[in-house]
Amino acid sequence: MNSNSEIKSLLQKFVLNQCTPEETNEVIAYYKKNKLTDDFPSVEDIQALLVETPKMDKQTADDIFLNILSASKENETTIEIAPEKSNFRKYISIAASVLVLLGVGLAYKQGAFTKTAEQKFDFKSNDIVLQLEDGSVQIISESNSAQVKDSKGKIVGNQNGDKIVYENSSDLEKTTYNTIKIPYGKKFRLQLSDGTLVHLNAGTTLRYPVKFIAGENRQVFLDGEAYFEVAKDKKHPFIVNADELNVRVLGTHFNVSNYPEDAATDVVLVEGSVGMYRSNEEFDAAKNTILKPGFKGSFNKENTQISTKAVITDIYTSWINGGLTFRNMTFKNIITKLERRYNVTIVNKNEKLANEKFNASFKEESIENVMSYFNDIHGINYTIKNNQILIK
Repeated sequence: MNSNSEIKSLLQKFVLNQCTPEETNEVIAYYKKNKLTDDFPSVEDIQALLVETPKMDKQTADDIFLNILSASKENETTIEIAPEKSNFRKYISIAASVLVLLGVGLAYKQGAFTKTAEQKFDFKSNDIVLQLEDGSVQIISESNSAQVKDSKGKIVGNQNGDKIVYENSSDLEKTTYNTIKIPYGKKFRLQLSDGTLVHLNAGTTLRYPVKFIAGENRQVFLDGEAYFEVAKDKKHPFIVNADELNVRVLGTHFNVSNYPEDAATDVVLVEGSVGMYRSNEEFDAAKNTILKPGFKGSFNKENTQISTKAVITDIYTSWINGGLTFRNMTFKNIITKLERRYNVTIVNKNEKLANEKFNASFKEESIENVMSYFNDIHGINYTIKNNQILIK
């Protein structure tokens, strides 16, 4: 750690239990180097404490962080906390001491200490978050390379830039899930243990097995949008659960869009074969909807009916390469998708626009160019200041 800003950033992750094992060791090494205490716990002690932190309820967390802030003001390195919270005594002493050292003080009071693994993910943050089976989280930096480890410290995959590749050599004997959460303004890729490649769009959450177990279906759970290039395996169907809809394949390329603002979950098939059926039903090839390449299947979230139609698949998969497409979409929904894509805030004061429907396609355009198009073609007046857009 070469600067105070880097130390502060890493410390924040440490207190929130978002450090990788390597980053945890870095905090410890820094602390020891500066001899901030004679009673510093071992690496194992700290990592054991970190496993406990996801269990904290909000009141406990608030009490702990208030004590940290009090210690910062008083320049103390120990904190007395209630007996029922004594499990965290060493952990809090460490955090408070380093906070004092760095002079962080009240700077963290405005929300930085309120984010835990159990809180709802803030899609407007800048962090890609990987959550393990035990609830602990790791922050994924697209500019770095790192090992992906399970809760026991075993390597299960490797991250290089905007992609994680999971190994198939793990000795896991039961299904263990990881969950990855992609914030607004970013995309990411996963290669699952069977070789399946998944492209994840902004504002997407995917829950998936660290390793697929022989004899069991390969099932993942999607909120948002993803393009799947599924490795062929006739003995183990690959199933994407999108809330009330299941999409079943053996090996194929297809796109699933399941964002909350949309009235339907759309499945677009590029190649191969896809079965669509309600998640509370068993798959039946004779009764369920089977898509052919070049078709889109739409699952109506209100009446749970499935309809199909022929489409130009490139329109629906262009997002992988930076494209953006709206088809017969209300302006209200377009705003939501623009906010997700560009990580901006859009305030629409033109209520007449909200339910009007538009068609538009863009290549890799900036938000300024997209808004300029709507102004030129549809006469939509707006102003842009920083990351906020006001539609008049």
